[in-house]
Amino acid sequence: MIKLIASDMDGTLIEEGTAYIKPETLETLRELNRRGVLFAAASGRQYASMLEVLGPIKDDIVFIAENGGYVVYKGKELERSSIDRALVEEAVHYIRAQEGSFTLVTTPEMGYTDSGDKDFIQVLSREYKIKMTQVKDVLEVKEPIVKVAMYCYGNAQEWGIPAVEHFRGRLNVMASGFGWVDFVGREVDKGAALTRLQKRKNITPEETMAFGDNNNDLGMLACAGESYAVANATEAVKKAAKHLTDTNMNDGVLKVLRTLL
Repeated sequence: MIKLIASDMDGTLIEEGTAYIKPETLETLRELNRRGVLFAAASGRQYASMLEVLGPIKDDIVFIAENGGYVVYKGKELERSSIDRALVEEAVHYIRAQEGSFTLVTTPEMGYTDSGDKDFIQVLSREYKIKMTQVKDVLEVKEPIVKVAMYCYGNAQEWGIPAVEHFRGRLNVMASGFGWVDFVGREVDKGAALTRLQKRKNITPEETMAFGDNNNDLGMLACAGESYAVANATEAVKKAAKHLTDTNMNDGVLKVLRTLL
C-alpha cells in the first residue's frame, strides 16, 4: 500500500517554468490526503515559488525545496542546509566565468541576482514566480545561502558536466530543469531529504511512489519502490525508473495518481 508520494514539479507534475497546476491534480492530491496518503513536492525551486503553485494544499503536503536544501511541512521548517561561504564564492565566480550565464543565489526566504538581463529577470519573476531581489553583487548577501544556481540559454545537461567535475566531492551539482544548473551542499539531494522523511513518518521505500524527469530526481527515484519517469524524462531517468508514464503535458503523473483512488 502506498503511503507516501513524492514528485518533481517542473517537467513532471507541471509545465516547465509555470505557476499553473490543473485543478484536477489538486483535487486528486486532496483526496489522496483524505485517504491517508502523504504527498511531498520535491523541486529545485525555492519554497516561495513552490507555494505559488501548491498554495491551495500547502497545509496538507511536504515541500522539499531547493533540491532538498529546505524542507517544510504544515508551515514548519523541518530541515535547512546552507553552503560553506568559501564554496558559495567559488561557485559564483565559476558561473561568472561561463559566457552567457546568469547567477541566482537563494536563502529559504529570498532569491538574489546581480543580473540586469531583462529576459532572465522575466524568467525569474513571471515564469517561476521566484521571490527575489536584484542586488549589486550577490556576494554581498550576508544571509546563509542554501543554493547557488546558474541559468543558461541552452542545454543544462551539457553545461552541468564540467561543473560537476570541477566541484566533485565538495558540492552536489546537477542539471535542474531547462537551462538550470544547481549547486547545493555536498550531502544535499532530493533522495536524502526523502529518506529522512520516510524515517520520520515510519514509511518504507516499498510504501513510497516517486515521479521525475531530470537527473536531479535520480536520488529520489532510488528511494521509492514504485518509481516513475515521465515520457519526456532524460534517458538516465527513464533507465533508473521502474515504470514509464505519459509526458507531463499529457498528465502522466495525474494518470497514475488516479489509479490509487
